[in-house]
Amino acid sequence: MAMTYEPSRHSLIPTFLYSSTSSLDFDHSFNGNPHSFSLSSTPSVSPSSSLSHRTPKNFMIQAPKEKIQMYSPSFYAACTIGGMLSCGLTHTAVTPLDLVKCNMQIDPAKYKNISSGFGVLLREQGFRGFFRGWVPTLLGYSAQGACKFGFYEFFKKYYSDIAGPEYATKYKTLIYLAGSASAEVIAGAALCPMEAVKVRVQTQPGFARGLSDGLPKFIQSEGAAGLFKGLVPLWGRQIPCKQNHLLLSWFAFSSIIAQKRIYKWMLPKDQCSKPLQLGVTFVGGYIAGVFCAVVSHPADNLVSFLNNAKGASVGDAVKNLGLWGLFTRGLPLRIVMIGTLTGSQWGIYDAVKVFVGLPTTGGGAPPTAQVAKKNE
Repeated sequence: MAMTYEPSRHSLIPTFLYSSTSSLDFDHSFNGNPHSFSLSSTPSVSPSSSLSHRTPKNFMIQAPKEKIQMYSPSFYAACTIGGMLSCGLTHTAVTPLDLVKCNMQIDPAKYKNISSGFGVLLREQGFRGFFRGWVPTLLGYSAQGACKFGFYEFFKKYYSDIAGPEYATKYKTLIYLAGSASAEVIAGAALCPMEAVKVRVQTQPGFARGLSDGLPKFIQSEGAAGLFKGLVPLWGRQIPCKQNHLLLSWFAFSSIIAQKRIYKWMLPKDQCSKPLQLGVTFVGGYIAGVFCAVVSHPADNLVSFLNNAKGASVGDAVKNLGLWGLFTRGLPLRIVMIGTLTGSQWGIYDAVKVFVGLPTTGGGAPPTAQVAKKNE
């Protein structure tokens, strides 16, 4: 029985991220022998060939021929993993900024500005104090990122299917905004318990060392329901951020930069290289982050205040902070932090998508329109 074979292709990318198809290609016409077959994409090896001739000459790790099918389970898994990495890693990296920001919002008399805030923390808690609360930050924002990006892609497709090809194309922006808002509702609920513990650990020295002792103390003090008392303000903080990024990245960067070619070297997205698209993603995210920091800052102040004080209400927060303080307390630091976070998150997310062979975010036809065009 004649048989051809080749060394299997390997990839750094987990195989579960790719749609599985049979790697065997039975060829009943091989030398007229119906029992002979060959493994697809394998070079012929003579039975008399020496072992040295069978050794592959190229040891480079190659990517699989198969790419992830858009809107398949593997696609959603890749987007979920990308979101988890982008949000979890970036928020953990800026823990020192977040810690100073939260304390400036809670105790402005002690933490008067950015430089004095870092000085106070360094004197009282040492260098390790800058990363207080990093565990609930990592876990909470990893869960949030997984839900935010994974469900965003799901709802984007789901709402486009409901609208149909014509209306999905006509109302693409509104459909995508609805998808992002729906995803943020779920993502906010996933983040809320860890955010509550994080704020309490960061703003009340001596309350707990971290998540392991902070979570039981929080539940003992306010009950399990207390972990979600900041959920509505959290939605008010997170949903505008996502909406702002989508609007700015699509309108400002897809239309103004790509189409009008503000920069002479800039081309439409389908002609841009992947690194250039990732650069546009980061810059668009950073600018959007600045705007969303301003828009969502009152809600961020409410989240910090409610999670810091036992039994506090929104009315207590407004009375204590005042309208001016509600909109401005800790704002400069948060602008820097959210701009960096948003740009980095979308940059990492799109980098993961590019790594597994997916297109970068935005700029394409709606999901339903893509499927309709493919079936024509």
